[in-house]
Amino acid sequence: MQQKISITGISSISPLGVSSDDIWKAYKNSSHHISFKDFGTEQAPIALLSQNVKQKIKELRAESSHYEALDDSVLFGVYAARQAVKNAGWNEDRNFGINIGSSRGATGLFEKYHQEFLKNGKSSTLSSPTTTLGNISSWIAHDLQTSGPEISHSITCSTALHAMLNGVAWLQSGLADQFLVGGSEAPLTPFTIAQMKALKIYASNDKVAYPCQAMNWDKKRNSMFLGEGAAIACIEKGIKENALALIGGIGYATEPLKHNISISTEADCFQKSIKMALGKTPVDEVDAIVLHAPGTVKGDLAEYNAIKAVFKDTLPALTTNKWKIGHTFGASGILSLELAVLMLKHQEFIPVPYVAYDEFPKQLNKIIVNAVGFGGNAVSILLERL
Repeated sequence: MQQKISITGISSISPLGVSSDDIWKAYKNSSHHISFKDFGTEQAPIALLSQNVKQKIKELRAESSHYEALDDSVLFGVYAARQAVKNAGWNEDRNFGINIGSSRGATGLFEKYHQEFLKNGKSSTLSSPTTTLGNISSWIAHDLQTSGPEISHSITCSTALHAMLNGVAWLQSGLADQFLVGGSEAPLTPFTIAQMKALKIYASNDKVAYPCQAMNWDKKRNSMFLGEGAAIACIEKGIKENALALIGGIGYATEPLKHNISISTEADCFQKSIKMALGKTPVDEVDAIVLHAPGTVKGDLAEYNAIKAVFKDTLPALTTNKWKIGHTFGASGILSLELAVLMLKHQEFIPVPYVAYDEFPKQLNKIIVNAVGFGGNAVSILLERL
């Protein structure tokens, strides 16, 4: 990287809540946010927004007649973006870029409109404009009244961190000084749940202490489950006094596709992305890694193998939040990054409760955040304490 990038604001909406204080309290609690809901003829473990948070989205939807027809994925993004910009102090200057992505986009509305089409043979007037992927960034730009570039994309589960890569590139190029980046996902729909179950990667309906066993390297069955939410970060060129954390390195890699959903046993893509993010940073200076680790047998182990291959005998402390809030697809990477930012701020490592640790880091100065999508689209971000 030509120069460091400051994260001056970050906000999220998830099963953990919406305020930084509430989210940190939730992370310090060893309980998960999993509930069970009927989808068709079967129950499935999911992580829902709380009723209090849902009420905030309901109030946002009622602000404008235009918002009534929008998908939850759009409104999640709008809510988080408002708070992120406020936290960063971007109160007057609205000449910043936006890159908010999603893996699924408006899947709830798409399923609704498709059912209407099957029943009536006709499509609703707003079925197209409210289900396009660019819908999220466009409405956030409208809500914030920005004049910068608006970008949307989907790179499956690494979407949000790819948005950060893109934002960094714009800043490094000199074409922008500020960028709003992140991801939003509202995937708790019957068809989406059915798709994940068809892949044989979804957690069982067993009422066990921790239904998702992310980072349990010895698990015998897949245990991924879905959650909903969004997270948005404000990034600026250079080192700012109000920075929450610095982006010290970025890495990305894609490995040849051998199967639609799998990565190689040694996760070659992660090895490359981590090494690129590290740059000249010695491996023993990294204090922790927030893993992608969705709770699948092969996916978790492949990422762990990649980390061992890069760090060898100097393994950092490892953690993930998937066991607590589920896999939020395109938003997951930025929610992981928020956890890393909070750990840097509070100087406290958040462990996975069922994982045995020899010791916790005494200080947190550098943390790597990982994300990967179907087909091995890996991203690694190196965060540094200001």
